[in-house]
Amino acid sequence: MSLPQVHTVLAFRPEDQPWVRRMEKEVPAFFAGHCTAPALGDVMRIGGRQFAVIARVWEHDGARPVLRLYLGPGRADTDTAFHDLG
Repeated sequence: MSLPQVHTVLAFRPEDQPWVRRMEKEVPAFFAGHCTAPALGDVMRIGGRQFAVIARVWEHDGARPVLRLYLGPGRADTDTAFHDLG
């Protein structure tokens, strides 16, 4: 028996949605074909900005499981700012 393919959807904050629409590139399907679901706190870089996963919601669209990832605010300064976590 094969496992159903999970469809992952990124949900951007309202403040970041205009920026996403203005991007010349489409947001890549980061997790297509991956067998491990993204975790809270995972970070992805899109168009020079970094977004952290702040919430995950499992849904089903009638055909397959859907994992909706709610992303925190896009931050460009995280590319160069290093913070002491210890």
